[in-house]
Amino acid sequence: MTQSSVQPYQFTWFDWFCLWYPPGWLILFNRHWQHYHLDPDGWNGLEYALFLIPGGFYLALLIRWLRLGRRFPYTETTEFHPDYQQAFRDELLAPIITHYFRAELHNLEHLPQNQPLIVAMNHAGMCFPWDFLGLAYLLGKTEGWVVQPLANVSLFEHPWVMWWLPPGWAQALGGVRAELDDFEVAVSDKTILLYAPEGQRGPGKGWFKRYQLQTFHPSFIQLSDRYRIPILPVLCIGSEWLHPWALNLKKLAKRLYLPFFPISLLMIVFVLFPSMGVWAMRTKLRYYIQTLYQPWAKLESTSQAKTKSGEMRSLAYQEAQRLQEKLQYQINQLLTYAKN
Repeated sequence: MTQSSVQPYQFTWFDWFCLWYPPGWLILFNRHWQHYHLDPDGWNGLEYALFLIPGGFYLALLIRWLRLGRRFPYTETTEFHPDYQQAFRDELLAPIITHYFRAELHNLEHLPQNQPLIVAMNHAGMCFPWDFLGLAYLLGKTEGWVVQPLANVSLFEHPWVMWWLPPGWAQALGGVRAELDDFEVAVSDKTILLYAPEGQRGPGKGWFKRYQLQTFHPSFIQLSDRYRIPILPVLCIGSEWLHPWALNLKKLAKRLYLPFFPISLLMIVFVLFPSMGVWAMRTKLRYYIQTLYQPWAKLESTSQAKTKSGEMRSLAYQEAQRLQEKLQYQINQLLTYAKN
């Protein structure tokens, strides 16, 4: 089933209730998908209703597991569907990003006209990547860009995600696995790629380091240099409040094959309502576009006759850390301005 063959998704009173009631956000995601895709393994009406009561998700999970013949939902390899990304953006993300997260895009004069791009953004929040979705929504709405975010592998194949969200959901929305081969293919295909240079260290840095950029991985500098694709840095302020006062239990996260495992008072509510895994606290996401950055000019001027791969990796690492320092200074300036 394609988007063009069905009517646009229309909000009902139940959808508005789910938008207002945090355990219902997962229902919205799945109902929107099922409107456009056949999903016999997906959640159904009785199971949705159980999401809304304390502990009901566990009963819904058991019922669905029995309904599927005591097996996991079938996995499937799905390609990127730009038409579904647009439908999801316009019909579901719009009210959430605009009214709940109150996202704002600043410094529009720095937006380049030429594509492709690597849009590099700081990442925080220790929760579902709403800071990424917010920026992708604003760039799509403002410029009409089709943006593909680089996402942690757990968003594609972790058992929890396989039960929460439909199979192939992340890929259909344009998600690119955060692995070097997939990253390189996306860059070489002239994609507008949304990338977090901090990697999983960004959202996993916790509340007390929320404004401290973690070490940038040099891979995006290397790929930018190789394919002559400029980098557009963007700074997000406000994502730290998506899950405030959270600490990261790194050892437990590693055992559970998760990018991070947050612990906070909100986790008590999450235990009662696991469907809230796609929800986050209300905040104001402010995105500040920085000037376009072309690392190959600096790398060429410093490398000269140095052509060995090890030396080039070292230069790319140094350049990544210089960019990190520059962006850290800009974040500190923005925070100081916000306080005054």
